[in-house]
Amino acid sequence: MHKLVASLTLSLGLIGLATPVLAATAYPLTIANCGREITFDKAPSRVVSIGQGMTEILFSLGLADKVAGTAVWVGPVLPQYAEINRGIQRLADNDPSFESVVGREPDLVAAEFEWHVGAQGSVGKREQFAQLGIDTYVAPADCVAKVNTNGGDGVRAELFTMDLVYQQIAELAEIFDVTERGDALIADLKQRETAARASVAAASGKNLPVVFWFSSKEVDGDAFIAGRNGAPAYILRTLGAGNVVDTQEEWPLVGWETIADANPAVIVIATMDRRRYAADNPEVKIDFLESDPVTRELDAVRNRRFVLMDAQAMNPTIRTIDGIEILANGIKTFGLSR
Repeated sequence: MHKLVASLTLSLGLIGLATPVLAATAYPLTIANCGREITFDKAPSRVVSIGQGMTEILFSLGLADKVAGTAVWVGPVLPQYAEINRGIQRLADNDPSFESVVGREPDLVAAEFEWHVGAQGSVGKREQFAQLGIDTYVAPADCVAKVNTNGGDGVRAELFTMDLVYQQIAELAEIFDVTERGDALIADLKQRETAARASVAAASGKNLPVVFWFSSKEVDGDAFIAGRNGAPAYILRTLGAGNVVDTQEEWPLVGWETIADANPAVIVIATMDRRRYAADNPEVKIDFLESDPVTRELDAVRNRRFVLMDAQAMNPTIRTIDGIEILANGIKTFGLSR
């Protein structure tokens, strides 16, 4: 009997030793973020999220109960968060005012883009929020090897990779003391990315000329086309395809005569609910391409090689992996795989 008790005690002890201990954030926590150091004495209790990609990461980390308001939306939230999102105040579809953000009494403002919260922030400067005791966090993907002082969408000196999104997830998880959730989310996304790469290994479009069209201020004017180092470039690099635009600007305005010289084989068209610019509507984009005397002669237009892609997949977000899958499927469907 004594031997049995001893055996059980030993077994239970070994089970206890094998039980993983979840890592907890050690506060105060200091994080280097886009040229600033932020120190958190505890996990934030109220966060205003400026940027759909930022909001969807917070939701994916199970932090919806911490979100006091959102802004800057280009389309529907990820389907699994539709019900949650309906219960959270939307401050604006586009840029919210500084007063509306502060009015939600956040202890953290998290922004997807530095041009919303940064040195020239359209919503507010980081110093303005700091003066009110409000911390700010900007997505690393928008400031690492990227300059946002030109008044546009910025200039990216190095190719974006999903590692910057994984860094954002890990940092937010640590800030909110949910590191185990962050680790799980990163592992899942990496698995999806690996699967996406494998699915197109035999179907990549080697050097296939592709153009990503986000929108245009005027339908028949210069277009916001993806530069060579943003999220679309990462998608193209993964598939072995080529970008028809060779500039470090994130979303340069490019004339269709210039695009016609490159004669893209495929045109990726952003889809969105946003109607900020004349060409936000994908149907308007296609109508223009098929009716304009210059664009209707493009190889992609004559063969109707249009790939519709959610605009969020064209931004550095967790949806960029979707973009790899969507374009790969289009290349296969068009019979352009090599």
